[in-house]
Amino acid sequence: MALVAACSKTADAPAAAVAANSSAPVTGGTLVYLEQQAHTNLYPPAGGFYPNGGILNQITDKLTYQDPKTLKVEPWIAESWTVNDAVTEYTFKLREGVTFSDGTPLDAAAVAKNFDTFGKGNKELKQPVSEAINNYDRSEVIDARTVKFYFKKPSPGFLQGTSVIGSGLVSLSTLARPFEELGDATRIIGSGPFVVASETLGKELVLAARKDYAWGPTTLAHQGRARLDEIKLIVTPEDSVRIGALVAGQAGFIRQVQAYDEKRVKDQGFAIYAPSTRGVNNSINFRPDNPLVADVRVRQALLHATNTKEIVETLFSSNYPQATSVIAATAAGYVDLSAKLGYDEAKAKQLLDEAGWTVGANGTRSKDGQELALRAYEALPQPQNKATLQLVAQQWAKIGVKLNVLTGDAGTTTLDNLDPAKTAVLPTMVGRADPDVIKSQYYPTNRNVLLQKGGVSDKVKGFVDAKLNGLLEGIASEVDPAKRLALVGEVQNYLIDQAYVIPIFEEPQAFAGAPWVRDVGYEAVGRPSFYAAWLAAH
Repeated sequence: MALVAACSKTADAPAAAVAANSSAPVTGGTLVYLEQQAHTNLYPPAGGFYPNGGILNQITDKLTYQDPKTLKVEPWIAESWTVNDAVTEYTFKLREGVTFSDGTPLDAAAVAKNFDTFGKGNKELKQPVSEAINNYDRSEVIDARTVKFYFKKPSPGFLQGTSVIGSGLVSLSTLARPFEELGDATRIIGSGPFVVASETLGKELVLAARKDYAWGPTTLAHQGRARLDEIKLIVTPEDSVRIGALVAGQAGFIRQVQAYDEKRVKDQGFAIYAPSTRGVNNSINFRPDNPLVADVRVRQALLHATNTKEIVETLFSSNYPQATSVIAATAAGYVDLSAKLGYDEAKAKQLLDEAGWTVGANGTRSKDGQELALRAYEALPQPQNKATLQLVAQQWAKIGVKLNVLTGDAGTTTLDNLDPAKTAVLPTMVGRADPDVIKSQYYPTNRNVLLQKGGVSDKVKGFVDAKLNGLLEGIASEVDPAKRLALVGEVQNYLIDQAYVIPIFEEPQAFAGAPWVRDVGYEAVGRPSFYAAWLAAH
C-alpha cells in the first residue's frame, strides 16, 4: 500500500492540475474506479492476478511495508523484528490494538495461522502455498504480540515476502473457508483501511472506509482512517468505455490504459500513471517437453527471429521499455543481456537449417513430415497481448515458422496451457520486488511456466532441468546478498543461453486518473492504494 502521492514512473498531469495539488486534502466522497477484469479469488496468495491484488491492497494489511522508491522493508503491523544469523528464524513484535473488521484481534495467533496457511497450504480446504514464501517449517506464538517463524533452510526473501500482496493478513474465519468460497469478496475479512460493503459478483464491488482504522505504516504522511468514504469498483472490459467514462467525468480512475489510448487521455487533460512491476518481464516462454521446441537451436532461432524493438515501437509507448534481460532493469540482480537478445533473421534461418528443418513449398518448415507449427493462447491480463503475438507470428513466418494465436474461454485456455503438447508457447510476466520472483516464475512447484515434471501439470512426459532448478533453489536459500544476486545473474544468462524465454518488454501497470483525484499511491509492483486518496472540488 505504498503511497507515492500522485506520481510514478510516468505522471503526465496537466499543469493546472499539478498546481491545484497544493490544496489541502479533504475527507469524504465516492471514487468510481473502473477495472478491466473481474477478480477471481481473494485468498491472499492469489493476489498476483492484478484485479485480485487491487482489491486485497485496500482491505488487508501486511506485517511489513516496502517503500516503493527505496524498496526498503519497514514496519507496519510488525513494529520490529529480528532474524538469526542463519536466516532460518524470524521473530516479529506486533503493534498493539490492531483488529480485523469483524472485531477479532490481529494478534500473534492470527499472524501464525496466516503464515502457516500461506507457507504450507491447506489441502483439506484446497488453499495453495504462497509463491512468496520458501522453505517454510512452522510458527510459534511466543506471547500475544510476539510470533516466531522457523524455516527448513535459509529463507532470505521472507522478510520482503511479508510485505507483498500475497501476504495480506486475513481473519481466522476467512482462513477457515475453502478456497472456492474466497471468490466472494464479502467473505474476506481483513484489517485494512477499507471493508467490503457489497458485491455484485463479476460486475461491481463497493468498498467502504473503516472509520476506526488507525494502523497504517508509520512512515506514511497520512495516518488514521482512509480519506475517501467509499470506492465503487465497476468491472468494465471495453477499453473505449473506460476511457469514455473517465473523460466524461463518470469515473475518477481507471486501470489498463492501452498505449494507443495514452495520447487521447493526456490531450483531454487527464494523467497517465505507469508504475513498474519490477519483476520478470513480459515474455514468451517455451515448453521443451514439446518435441517441436525441444532442440535448443529451434528456440534460439525463434529468439533471434523476434524483433522486440519493432514490437515495442509498433504497439507500445515509452512506458513499456524494451526488455534487455529476463527481469526488469529496476529489479534486484538485473544483468544487461542485450548482446544475447539481438534480432538476426539470417542467424535464425541458419540455426533452423542446422536443426534439420527445411522450408516447404508453402513457406513453412518441416522435418520428418511434421510442420514447425506452434500454438499460443492470448493472455488477457497482459496489455495488447493478442496484437503482440500476432506481430511475433508475422516475424516468425519470415523464417518459416508458423505461430497460431488462439483465443479461448478461461477453462479451455487454462487446461491447454498445462499441456505442452498443445501449447509449446506461453506469454507471461510476474511482478515482485525481490530476487525470489525469478524462482516463482520458473520453479516446478511454483508457476512452472516452462512446464517441468513435478509441477501441477500431469501432461509433462520428461522435461526437467536440474541445473536451472538448483540455481533457483540457491536464490531462495543463499544468505550472502552478493552471492544471491550473482545467482540471479547466472539464472538470467542460463535462461537466455537455453533460449527458454524471449523477453519482450518491461510491463508497467497503466492507469489514468482525473485531475481532481489526488494522492493515489502504488505499492512496489504497481497495485494502487486508495488509503490517502481524496477528491478535490471539481
